[in-house]
Amino acid sequence: MKNLKYLGLVAVAAFMQSCGTSSNVAGGKNYAVNGDGFKKAYNSITVEDLKKNLYIIASDEMEGRDTGTKGQKKAGEYMISQYKSYGVSFPKALGSYYQTVPSEFMKTRNGQLPESENILAYIEGSEKPDELIVISAHYDHIGTKNGVVYNGADDDGSGTVAVMEIAEAFQKAKKAGYGPKRSILFLHVTGEEHGLWGSDYYSKNPVFPLENTVADLNIDMIGRDDAENRGKQYVYVIGSEMLSTELKKINEQANKDTHNLILNYKYDDPNDPDRLYYRSDHYNFAKHNVPIAFFFDGIHEDYHKPTDTPDRIDYPLLHKRTQLVFTTAWELANRPERIKVDGKNTR
Repeated sequence: MKNLKYLGLVAVAAFMQSCGTSSNVAGGKNYAVNGDGFKKAYNSITVEDLKKNLYIIASDEMEGRDTGTKGQKKAGEYMISQYKSYGVSFPKALGSYYQTVPSEFMKTRNGQLPESENILAYIEGSEKPDELIVISAHYDHIGTKNGVVYNGADDDGSGTVAVMEIAEAFQKAKKAGYGPKRSILFLHVTGEEHGLWGSDYYSKNPVFPLENTVADLNIDMIGRDDAENRGKQYVYVIGSEMLSTELKKINEQANKDTHNLILNYKYDDPNDPDRLYYRSDHYNFAKHNVPIAFFFDGIHEDYHKPTDTPDRIDYPLLHKRTQLVFTTAWELANRPERIKVDGKNTR
Protein backbone atom coordinates (compact mmCIF):
# COMPACT_ATOMS: atom_id res chain seq x y z
CA MET A 1 0.00 0.00 0.00
CA LYS A 2 1.13 3.49 -0.76
CA ASN A 3 2.86 5.02 2.20
CA LEU A 4 1.14 8.22 3.42
CA LYS A 5 -0.26 6.83 4.48
CA TYR A 6 -13.51 -23.83 5.07
CA LEU A 7 -16.40 -23.01 3.60
CA GLY A 8 -19.62 -22.33 5.50
CA LEU A 9 -22.30 -22.03 2.82
CA VAL A 10 -25.28 -21.06 4.96
CA ALA A 11 -28.28 -18.79 4.55
CA VAL A 12 -28.36 -19.35 0.81
CA ALA A 13 -32.01 -18.39 0.56
CA ALA A 14 -31.28 -15.04 2.20
CA PHE A 15 -28.36 -14.46 -0.15
CA MET A 16 -30.48 -15.14 -3.19
CA GLN A 17 -33.21 -12.82 -1.98
CA SER A 18 -31.03 -9.91 -0.90
CA CYS A 19 -28.48 -10.03 -3.71
CA GLY A 20 -30.60 -11.08 -6.66
CA THR A 21 -29.02 -14.53 -6.94
CA SER A 22 -32.51 -16.05 -7.16
CA SER A 23 -32.43 -15.06 -10.82
CA ASN A 24 -28.88 -16.32 -11.36
CA VAL A 25 -30.11 -19.17 -13.51
CA ALA A 26 -29.47 -19.15 -17.24
CA GLY A 27 -29.98 -21.98 -19.68
CA GLY A 28 -30.92 -24.23 -16.78
CA LYS A 29 -27.67 -23.46 -14.93
CA ASN A 30 -27.70 -22.38 -11.32
CA TYR A 31 -25.16 -19.64 -10.60
CA ALA A 32 -26.11 -19.31 -6.92
CA VAL A 33 -23.64 -20.10 -4.15
CA ASN A 34 -25.29 -23.48 -3.59
CA GLY A 35 -24.62 -24.47 -7.21
CA ASP A 36 -21.86 -26.81 -8.33
CA GLY A 37 -20.38 -24.19 -10.65
CA PHE A 38 -19.72 -21.81 -7.79
CA LYS A 39 -18.64 -24.40 -5.22
CA LYS A 40 -16.05 -26.10 -7.42
CA ALA A 41 -14.52 -22.78 -8.40
CA TYR A 42 -14.56 -21.51 -4.80
CA ASN A 43 -12.88 -24.66 -3.50
CA SER A 44 -10.19 -24.45 -6.18
CA ILE A 45 -8.73 -21.48 -4.29
CA THR A 46 -6.25 -23.15 -1.96
CA VAL A 47 -3.76 -22.24 0.73
CA GLU A 48 -1.14 -24.27 -1.11
CA ASP A 49 -1.43 -22.31 -4.36
CA LEU A 50 -1.46 -18.95 -2.61
CA LYS A 51 1.65 -19.90 -0.67
CA LYS A 52 3.49 -21.30 -3.70
CA ASN A 53 2.92 -18.16 -5.74
CA LEU A 54 3.70 -15.76 -2.91
CA TYR A 55 7.02 -17.40 -2.09
CA ILE A 56 7.98 -16.72 -5.72
CA ILE A 57 6.50 -13.21 -6.11
CA ALA A 58 8.06 -12.04 -2.84
CA SER A 59 11.36 -13.89 -3.16
CA ASP A 60 14.74 -12.17 -2.99
CA GLU A 61 15.07 -12.94 -6.71
CA MET A 62 12.45 -10.25 -7.41
CA GLU A 63 14.60 -7.66 -5.61
CA GLY A 64 11.64 -5.95 -3.95
CA ARG A 65 9.79 -5.28 -7.24
CA ASP A 66 10.40 -1.55 -7.37
CA THR A 67 8.68 0.22 -10.26
CA GLY A 68 10.33 -0.41 -13.63
CA THR A 69 13.17 -2.53 -12.25
CA LYS A 70 14.43 -5.87 -13.50
CA GLY A 71 13.00 -7.57 -10.42
CA GLN A 72 9.53 -6.18 -10.97
CA LYS A 73 9.61 -7.20 -14.63
CA LYS A 74 10.71 -10.70 -13.61
CA ALA A 75 7.77 -10.93 -11.23
CA GLY A 76 5.47 -9.81 -14.04
CA GLU A 77 6.85 -12.48 -16.35
CA TYR A 78 6.10 -15.13 -13.72
CA MET A 79 2.55 -13.84 -13.28
CA ILE A 80 1.93 -13.97 -17.03
CA SER A 81 3.29 -17.51 -17.19
CA GLN A 82 0.75 -18.49 -14.57
CA TYR A 83 -2.12 -16.83 -16.44
CA LYS A 84 -1.10 -18.72 -19.56
CA SER A 85 -1.10 -21.98 -17.60
CA TYR A 86 -4.64 -21.19 -16.36
CA GLY A 87 -5.80 -20.50 -19.90
CA VAL A 88 -6.61 -16.89 -19.05
CA SER A 89 -5.71 -14.51 -21.87
CA PHE A 90 -5.44 -10.74 -22.22
CA PRO A 91 -7.86 -8.14 -23.59
CA LYS A 92 -7.92 -8.41 -27.38
CA ALA A 93 -7.84 -4.64 -27.76
CA LEU A 94 -4.57 -4.51 -25.84
CA GLY A 95 -2.82 -7.21 -27.87
CA SER A 96 -0.81 -8.56 -24.93
CA TYR A 97 -0.89 -8.76 -21.14
CA TYR A 98 1.04 -5.50 -20.91
CA GLN A 99 -0.17 -1.93 -20.75
CA THR A 100 2.92 0.23 -20.90
CA VAL A 101 3.04 3.11 -18.42
CA PRO A 102 5.51 5.65 -19.85
CA SER A 103 8.25 7.11 -17.73
CA GLU A 104 7.13 10.64 -18.54
CA PHE A 105 3.71 9.90 -17.02
CA MET A 106 5.23 9.00 -13.65
CA LYS A 107 6.80 12.23 -12.46
CA THR A 108 7.66 12.40 -8.76
CA ARG A 109 9.38 15.00 -6.64
CA ASN A 110 12.58 12.98 -7.15
CA GLY A 111 12.25 12.85 -10.94
CA GLN A 112 10.67 10.43 -13.35
CA LEU A 113 10.25 6.74 -12.65
CA PRO A 114 11.45 4.21 -15.24
CA GLU A 115 8.97 2.97 -17.81
CA SER A 116 6.89 0.16 -16.37
CA GLU A 117 3.84 -1.97 -17.13
CA ASN A 118 0.41 -2.76 -15.83
CA ILE A 119 -0.47 -6.42 -16.36
CA LEU A 120 -3.99 -7.22 -17.54
CA ALA A 121 -5.65 -10.65 -17.75
CA TYR A 122 -9.23 -10.99 -18.94
CA ILE A 123 -12.20 -13.32 -19.11
CA GLU A 124 -15.00 -12.20 -21.43
CA GLY A 125 -18.56 -12.36 -20.14
CA SER A 126 -20.99 -14.83 -21.67
CA GLU A 127 -24.13 -12.65 -21.58
CA LYS A 128 -23.11 -9.07 -20.80
CA PRO A 129 -19.57 -8.85 -22.18
CA ASP A 130 -19.62 -5.06 -22.36
CA GLU A 131 -20.11 -4.79 -18.59
CA LEU A 132 -16.91 -5.22 -16.61
CA ILE A 133 -15.85 -6.17 -13.08
CA VAL A 134 -12.29 -5.15 -12.20
CA ILE A 135 -10.31 -7.04 -9.55
CA SER A 136 -7.12 -5.12 -8.85
CA ALA A 137 -3.90 -5.23 -6.87
CA HIS A 138 -0.54 -3.55 -7.25
CA TYR A 139 2.45 -5.79 -7.82
CA ASP A 140 5.20 -3.25 -7.18
CA HIS A 141 6.92 -2.70 -3.85
CA ILE A 142 9.79 -0.49 -2.65
CA GLY A 143 12.78 -2.43 -3.94
CA THR A 144 16.21 -2.92 -2.39
CA LYS A 145 17.90 -0.45 -0.06
CA ASN A 146 21.56 -0.64 0.94
CA GLY A 147 21.68 -4.22 -0.30
CA VAL A 148 18.64 -5.29 1.74
CA VAL A 149 15.61 -6.63 -0.15
CA TYR A 150 12.21 -5.32 0.90
CA ASN A 151 10.20 -8.35 -0.23
CA GLY A 152 6.70 -6.89 0.14
CA ALA A 153 5.05 -10.24 0.83
CA ASP A 154 1.97 -8.62 2.32
CA ASP A 155 2.33 -5.29 0.51
CA ASP A 156 1.14 -6.27 -1.99
CA GLY A 157 2.31 -9.76 -2.79
CA SER A 158 -0.75 -11.00 -0.91
CA GLY A 159 -3.13 -9.05 -3.14
CA THR A 160 -1.22 -10.07 -6.25
CA VAL A 161 -1.52 -13.80 -5.59
CA ALA A 162 -5.15 -13.41 -4.48
CA VAL A 163 -6.06 -11.87 -7.84
CA MET A 164 -4.25 -14.68 -9.63
CA GLU A 165 -6.11 -17.36 -7.65
CA ILE A 166 -9.45 -15.66 -8.25
CA ALA A 167 -8.73 -15.57 -11.98
CA GLU A 168 -7.91 -19.28 -12.00
CA ALA A 169 -11.14 -20.02 -10.13
CA PHE A 170 -13.26 -18.08 -12.62
CA GLN A 171 -11.49 -19.81 -15.51
CA LYS A 172 -12.21 -23.23 -13.99
CA ALA A 173 -15.86 -22.25 -13.68
CA LYS A 174 -15.84 -21.18 -17.32
CA LYS A 175 -14.37 -24.52 -18.41
CA ALA A 176 -17.16 -26.25 -16.47
CA GLY A 177 -19.76 -24.21 -18.35
CA TYR A 178 -20.25 -21.51 -15.73
CA GLY A 179 -18.30 -18.63 -17.22
CA PRO A 180 -19.12 -15.23 -15.75
CA LYS A 181 -22.00 -13.39 -17.39
CA ARG A 182 -20.13 -10.10 -17.16
CA SER A 183 -16.52 -9.71 -18.20
CA ILE A 184 -13.79 -9.66 -15.58
CA LEU A 185 -10.49 -7.78 -15.76
CA PHE A 186 -7.71 -8.95 -13.48
CA LEU A 187 -5.64 -5.80 -13.18
CA HIS A 188 -2.15 -5.76 -11.68
CA VAL A 189 -0.93 -2.19 -11.53
CA THR A 190 2.52 -0.72 -11.21
CA GLY A 191 3.81 2.39 -9.46
CA GLU A 192 1.40 2.31 -6.53
CA GLU A 193 4.07 2.87 -3.93
CA HIS A 194 5.26 6.04 -5.66
CA GLY A 195 1.82 7.60 -6.12
CA LEU A 196 -0.85 5.24 -7.54
CA TRP A 197 0.63 5.77 -11.00
CA GLY A 198 -0.41 2.55 -12.71
CA SER A 199 -4.06 2.79 -11.75
CA ASP A 200 -4.06 6.48 -12.58
CA TYR A 201 -2.71 5.67 -16.03
CA TYR A 202 -5.32 2.95 -16.56
CA SER A 203 -8.14 5.26 -15.47
CA LYS A 204 -6.98 7.85 -18.01
CA ASN A 205 -6.31 5.25 -20.71
CA PRO A 206 -8.88 2.55 -20.00
CA VAL A 207 -8.91 -0.55 -22.16
CA PHE A 208 -12.64 -0.79 -21.44
CA PRO A 209 -14.87 2.28 -20.99
CA LEU A 210 -15.13 3.34 -17.37
CA GLU A 211 -18.86 3.92 -17.83
CA ASN A 212 -19.15 0.17 -18.50
CA THR A 213 -17.12 -0.72 -15.42
CA VAL A 214 -19.53 -2.03 -12.79
CA ALA A 215 -17.14 -2.09 -9.83
CA ASP A 216 -13.53 -2.38 -8.74
CA LEU A 217 -12.62 -4.80 -5.96
CA ASN A 218 -9.15 -3.73 -4.85
CA ILE A 219 -6.93 -5.98 -2.75
CA ASP A 220 -3.98 -4.35 -1.01
CA MET A 221 -2.48 -6.23 1.96
CA ILE A 222 -4.65 -9.15 3.10
CA GLY A 223 -2.07 -11.58 4.48
CA ARG A 224 -1.43 -10.33 8.03
CA ASP A 225 -3.13 -8.84 11.06
CA ASP A 226 -2.51 -5.58 12.86
CA ALA A 227 -1.99 -5.09 16.59
CA GLU A 228 -5.59 -4.04 17.14
CA ASN A 229 -6.94 -7.27 15.63
CA ARG A 230 -4.23 -9.74 16.57
CA GLY A 231 -5.52 -13.29 16.23
CA LYS A 232 -8.93 -12.23 14.93
CA GLN A 233 -10.62 -13.49 11.76
CA TYR A 234 -11.31 -10.12 10.15
CA VAL A 235 -10.70 -7.86 7.19
CA TYR A 236 -11.01 -4.11 6.84
CA VAL A 237 -13.44 -3.09 4.10
CA ILE A 238 -13.22 0.49 2.89
CA GLY A 239 -15.48 2.43 0.53
CA SER A 240 -17.98 -0.35 -0.22
CA GLU A 241 -21.05 1.89 0.13
CA MET A 242 -19.46 5.17 -0.82
CA LEU A 243 -20.82 5.01 -4.36
CA SER A 244 -23.20 2.04 -4.26
CA THR A 245 -25.13 0.86 -1.22
CA GLU A 246 -25.77 -2.40 -3.09
CA LEU A 247 -22.07 -3.23 -3.15
CA LYS A 248 -21.77 -3.20 0.63
CA LYS A 249 -24.87 -5.40 0.99
CA ILE A 250 -23.53 -7.87 -1.57
CA ASN A 251 -20.16 -8.10 0.17
CA GLU A 252 -21.76 -8.52 3.60
CA GLN A 253 -24.05 -11.29 2.38
CA ALA A 254 -21.16 -13.02 0.60
CA ASN A 255 -19.30 -12.93 3.90
CA LYS A 256 -22.23 -14.44 5.82
CA ASP A 257 -22.50 -17.22 3.27
CA THR A 258 -18.82 -18.12 3.43
CA HIS A 259 -16.43 -17.54 6.35
CA ASN A 260 -18.32 -14.91 8.33
CA LEU A 261 -15.21 -12.84 8.96
CA ILE A 262 -15.40 -9.71 11.05
CA LEU A 263 -15.86 -6.90 8.54
CA ASN A 264 -14.13 -3.97 10.17
CA TYR A 265 -15.23 -0.53 8.95
CA LYS A 266 -12.87 1.52 11.13
CA TYR A 267 -11.28 3.24 8.11
CA ASP A 268 -14.46 3.45 6.04
CA ASP A 269 -14.56 7.22 6.12
CA PRO A 270 -12.94 9.67 3.71
CA ASN A 271 -12.29 11.95 6.67
CA ASP A 272 -10.46 9.34 8.72
CA PRO A 273 -7.05 10.79 9.68
CA ASP A 274 -5.22 7.87 8.00
CA ARG A 275 -7.05 8.69 4.74
CA LEU A 276 -6.93 5.08 3.58
CA TYR A 277 -9.81 5.65 1.17
CA TYR A 278 -7.38 7.70 -0.91
CA ARG A 279 -4.26 5.57 -0.48
CA SER A 280 -4.62 2.61 -2.81
CA ASP A 281 -5.55 1.97 -6.42
CA HIS A 282 -9.31 1.77 -5.98
CA TYR A 283 -9.39 5.53 -5.63
CA ASN A 284 -8.51 6.06 -9.29
CA PHE A 285 -11.75 4.22 -10.10
CA ALA A 286 -13.80 5.89 -7.38
CA LYS A 287 -12.94 9.37 -8.57
CA HIS A 288 -14.53 8.38 -11.89
CA ASN A 289 -17.68 7.24 -10.03
CA VAL A 290 -16.96 3.53 -10.35
CA PRO A 291 -18.13 1.76 -7.15
CA ILE A 292 -15.25 0.25 -5.21
CA ALA A 293 -14.47 -1.96 -2.23
CA PHE A 294 -10.97 -1.98 -0.76
CA PHE A 295 -9.89 -5.07 1.23
CA PHE A 296 -7.06 -4.48 3.70
CA ASP A 297 -5.51 -5.98 6.83
CA GLY A 298 -4.20 -2.87 8.56
CA ILE A 299 -0.81 -1.27 9.23
CA HIS A 300 1.28 -3.90 11.00
CA GLU A 301 4.77 -3.83 12.45
CA ASP A 302 6.45 -5.10 9.24
CA TYR A 303 4.81 -2.58 6.92
CA HIS A 304 7.44 -1.18 4.51
CA LYS A 305 10.21 -3.05 6.33
CA PRO A 306 12.51 -5.83 5.11
CA THR A 307 10.71 -8.15 7.55
CA ASP A 308 7.56 -8.19 5.34
CA THR A 309 8.47 -11.70 4.16
CA PRO A 310 6.46 -14.74 2.97
CA ASP A 311 7.13 -16.77 6.12
CA ARG A 312 5.20 -14.21 8.20
CA ILE A 313 1.96 -14.47 6.21
CA ASP A 314 -1.13 -15.99 7.82
CA TYR A 315 -2.01 -18.24 4.89
CA PRO A 316 -5.32 -19.62 6.23
CA LEU A 317 -6.54 -16.05 6.76
CA LEU A 318 -5.24 -14.96 3.35
CA HIS A 319 -7.20 -17.90 1.92
CA LYS A 320 -10.46 -16.88 3.60
CA ARG A 321 -10.14 -13.27 2.53
CA THR A 322 -9.40 -14.33 -1.05
CA GLN A 323 -12.50 -16.54 -1.11
CA LEU A 324 -14.58 -13.64 0.21
CA VAL A 325 -13.46 -11.39 -2.64
CA PHE A 326 -14.12 -14.20 -5.13
CA THR A 327 -17.66 -14.68 -3.79
CA THR A 328 -18.37 -10.96 -3.98
CA ALA A 329 -17.04 -10.85 -7.54
CA TRP A 330 -19.12 -13.92 -8.49
CA GLU A 331 -22.31 -12.18 -7.44
CA LEU A 332 -21.37 -8.93 -9.17
CA ALA A 333 -20.55 -10.79 -12.37
CA ASN A 334 -23.65 -12.99 -12.48
CA ARG A 335 -26.55 -11.04 -10.97
CA PRO A 336 -29.31 -9.97 -13.42
CA GLU A 337 -28.76 -6.22 -13.09
CA ARG A 338 -25.57 -4.28 -12.55
CA ILE A 339 -25.33 -2.46 -9.26
CA LYS A 340 -26.51 1.13 -9.22
CA VAL A 341 -24.42 4.18 -8.45
CA ASP A 342 -26.50 5.84 -5.77
CA GLY A 343 -23.81 7.56 -3.70
CA LYS A 344 -21.52 10.50 -4.10
CA ASN A 345 -17.75 10.38 -4.33
CA THR A 346 -15.79 12.46 -1.84
CA ARG A 347 -12.63 13.87 -3.30
